[in-house]
Amino acid sequence: MFALVDCNSFYASCERVFRPDLKGRPVVVLSNNDGCIVAGSPEARGLGVRTGMPLHEARDLIRKHGVAVFSSNYTLYGDMSRRVVATLETLVPQVEMYSIDECFLDLSLFPDHELQPLGQQIRERVARWVGLPVCVGIAPTKTLAKLANSLAKKDAGAGGAVVLNSDARRRGALWQVPVSAVWGVGRRLAGRLEAMDINTAEQLAAADRRLIRKRFSVVQERLVRELNGEPCLTMETQPVPRQQVIHSRSFGDPLVSLPALRQAVSDFTAKAAEKMRQEGLCAGRISLYLRTAPMGKPQQLFPHTASASLSPASLDTRVLSRQAGELLSSLWKPGYRYGKAGVMLTELSPAGQGQASLFASQETTRKEEALMKTLDAINASGKGKVWLAGRGMKREEQSVWAMRRAHLSPAYTTRVEDLPRVY
Repeated sequence: MFALVDCNSFYASCERVFRPDLKGRPVVVLSNNDGCIVAGSPEARGLGVRTGMPLHEARDLIRKHGVAVFSSNYTLYGDMSRRVVATLETLVPQVEMYSIDECFLDLSLFPDHELQPLGQQIRERVARWVGLPVCVGIAPTKTLAKLANSLAKKDAGAGGAVVLNSDARRRGALWQVPVSAVWGVGRRLAGRLEAMDINTAEQLAAADRRLIRKRFSVVQERLVRELNGEPCLTMETQPVPRQQVIHSRSFGDPLVSLPALRQAVSDFTAKAAEKMRQEGLCAGRISLYLRTAPMGKPQQLFPHTASASLSPASLDTRVLSRQAGELLSSLWKPGYRYGKAGVMLTELSPAGQGQASLFASQETTRKEEALMKTLDAINASGKGKVWLAGRGMKREEQSVWAMRRAHLSPAYTTRVEDLPRVY
């Protein structure tokens, strides 16, 4: 048996944990640079606010109904997600983090009569320990657990937990779900299935498996098997080796000067390198992406990408930033307004296990690794920050290309200065 635990309206719920005055009030969370709405509470959705709606289109609704608006606080959301996982690990032997707000649990050691009480216990403990509302779906396969979770969200009488531990319950759930809502069925596949008169999850479960495999692939055949209670997907508790590290951002205001763009690219490269080193990796290739900002003329909106190999593979921010600067010089064109940049590190391998360079001594490599380790330790200590001068020496210099986040909430759980004060 598997359980899927999904945090309800995760971003909005995180903002409410330390703001009890927001209980029952509509809440929306904005994208990078506060451009559009990426998440909302049920109250906000009930007003007609939808995901992807530009902020300027929703301003009248926001003012009229007193909607609370927040910029994306990924530091807070990431830490709250970590706390949810840590809480779930106190209840079950294995937890697979599927996404920032979803986890699969292994319930194979629990007898059937304990599943429904366990679902309620999970909800109560996460609510008490972390402050977030969750729904729980329990079933013999991951696909059915995902389906049970969606029913738990919709059925007010289910108490936030649905268990599909019998054929009767499974069949009773399948007919309620359109085929387009089945996990793993995208819009294009749903259209092809509907053309075959397969409109519900029940009809997909009853479909000829050989025909599904012939017309689509073995992946869709496994989906049919999962809907019939035959597990084809197992728990994945070990993280999949990372294939790439990307750090990209839209700028608060378009950049027109090369020095400002160079500072932004230096910062993005440093952050990507830090993330890579946290996983003990080094990069064999670096790519830079630039996109111009629209000015009302579609022909002026174009992306540009350039890449370069690193030999030997490197984890040194200085090496990566130097190469990113060279790529930038090859891409930048005067007269354009640049609205976004991104740095991607690929051909990743474990640090210290790559092909050595004929012209670099092992002592030099060890010193580079020690320097980066010291750099990361200082930046993680909270006692100060160290960065390359190419990022800009003054805060006002960095503000030229920094992301616009006018409605950012405090980092309640990760910064001492932002701890809530009780009077």
